[in-house]
Amino acid sequence: MDILQARTFLAVLETGTFLGAAERVNVAQSTVSTRIKALEDQLGQQLFVRNRAGAAPTRIGIAFARHARAIVRQWDQAKLGLALPEGQDTRLAIGGQPSLWDGFLLQWLPWMRKHAPEIAIRAQMIAASSLLMQQLAEDTLDLVVLYRPDARPGILIKQLFEEQLVLVTSNLVHRGFDEATYVYIDWGPEFEADHALNFPNLTTPTLNLNVGSLGVSFLLSTPASGYFPARIVAPFVESGELAIVDDTPVFTYPVYAAYPEEHDKAVIEKVLKGLKDTVTTNLPSLF
Repeated sequence: MDILQARTFLAVLETGTFLGAAERVNVAQSTVSTRIKALEDQLGQQLFVRNRAGAAPTRIGIAFARHARAIVRQWDQAKLGLALPEGQDTRLAIGGQPSLWDGFLLQWLPWMRKHAPEIAIRAQMIAASSLLMQQLAEDTLDLVVLYRPDARPGILIKQLFEEQLVLVTSNLVHRGFDEATYVYIDWGPEFEADHALNFPNLTTPTLNLNVGSLGVSFLLSTPASGYFPARIVAPFVESGELAIVDDTPVFTYPVYAAYPEEHDKAVIEKVLKGLKDTVTTNLPSLF
């Protein structure tokens, strides 16, 4: 199987027709048919059933899709790795959960440019920790930063810091907990469970947001309260735009870096040093 066959297979799968796939990969429809037939012959399996509506994947075709995507990703990554910018000799693909970019990973990038200019970085924001770990296991990513890594053979996990979620309010006249103006920010299943345990009598909030740290902008625009990482809201607390709500629980969640055990140790050590230095110099404490 070659990369063109894999790309053509995915084009048929995503467009639902051989004609649509031909337009996407910019070849004749007959070429699409030839590539799919050759791929099916190599696998010894039928991948699509053609009908009036187009082309529907078989059970084998659906199962093969994951492998085809991995092949295409690895090929694209290999091409990027061979085309390093001048002055750089290593490429690092890093992934992180959305809430860890604002106030942490975005501050780590300048450190890398200053102290490790020889490393070319490709950065991705991926919400699900399971997907981050999957791409790490598939060698699509070299290092991931996340809250809840699952243990996998050959993957090392290092704790970077402890994230503190604090309840803050923009109602500076009434700084206590006000259920009427409380906004529930979705920080994942672990926070949901801890929240339910600590606020058993709280009725369903009138506003639920799944926008992470962007929810701070909402608090700054209207009197409201919600839970946010202390490192994100610290500047607003210090400026007096937000205030911590007294006598409310603080939720703590460890943040980890995960990477393959067999990765280039010198590169990983430099990356980890940068992450730890960023923790030391850029993460304020409210306590």
